[in-house]
Amino acid sequence: MMQESIAALTAEITKAELNNPAELDAFRINYLGRKGRLADLFDQLKTVPAEEKRAVGQQLNALKQQAQARFDEAQQAAEAAADNAPANPDFDYTLPVVPHALGTRHPLSLVREEMLRVFARIGFAVAEGPEIEDDWHNFTALNFPENHPARDMQDTFFVAGEGGGMVSSGVTSESETPKPHLLRTHTSTVQVRVMETEPLPIRRVMPGRVFRNEAISARAHMMFHQVEGIFIDEGVSFADLKQTVYYFVQELFGQDINIRFRPSFFPFTEPSAEIDITCLICKGAGCNICKYSGWVEIGGCGMVDPAVLENAKIDPEKYSGYAWGMGIERIAMLKYQIKDLRLFTENDLRFLRQFEAL
Repeated sequence: MMQESIAALTAEITKAELNNPAELDAFRINYLGRKGRLADLFDQLKTVPAEEKRAVGQQLNALKQQAQARFDEAQQAAEAAADNAPANPDFDYTLPVVPHALGTRHPLSLVREEMLRVFARIGFAVAEGPEIEDDWHNFTALNFPENHPARDMQDTFFVAGEGGGMVSSGVTSESETPKPHLLRTHTSTVQVRVMETEPLPIRRVMPGRVFRNEAISARAHMMFHQVEGIFIDEGVSFADLKQTVYYFVQELFGQDINIRFRPSFFPFTEPSAEIDITCLICKGAGCNICKYSGWVEIGGCGMVDPAVLENAKIDPEKYSGYAWGMGIERIAMLKYQIKDLRLFTENDLRFLRQFEAL
């Protein structure tokens, strides 16, 4: 029986086609592999009578050598044929190598890091928080009472309950079911978390992404980025706030930039002000970005409201502080003379490659 199996396998190995890589690989697996036909016959050798084992073993070794030699010869012939194959006449090998295009930093990332570097030089450390927030940190702790008209200033994306999904609402009425979580409308939420957890004095900046249900245009978007800051200690005054803002603006835009403070209202600061600088796109002449006024608002600021300090368990009789916030997109538009906010999110390589050298 063993002799017949060896004879049959010898005939198969002799007749096997070895004309291409697929046939070579199939031959190697079927006959020379660890689980191939030859390996099976070597395993059966233990069943051969003792007086026949020597002769049968010699036959198997000879067959294995024959199969290996045939495989090696065919493989060498295939490699030689590949080396001598004529070059592709449709390809010009003298062409220069196509350069590998490196990625670039996004302009918003560049501006964000520059803003943080400026504030780091005067002692502000970075703090971050979650983008999905609860009502307490986004509204109530910041002096937005339930049903207060100030909540309507920011049309909010609320996260629905157990079904998932989004709903949008600017104000929650008494008849509506409370919506416990939402996409944060400002990074002031991180200010509350810092005041609740960190020891005084506090000097922090909070960069991050925020969301509001606004129509997308050259000046507005439903998703944008902010950098906010807070400083709380004994004896902090509005004069400290103004000096911080002047320092930041002049470091970022130059010493000759014009700045003005306009009285305003924010629920979490009192007094409050808007920060305006000369429009760097039109140089004060008027354009669509500055609404043809010559001035561009870059952020809001004010002294932290005592009620906000109390909500964070900070004694307003002993401590005071200031806070400010501004949009990174607005700063980037002014710094790089960009007239349309939508360019930041369109991922147009023609736009992004302009910042390769920055």
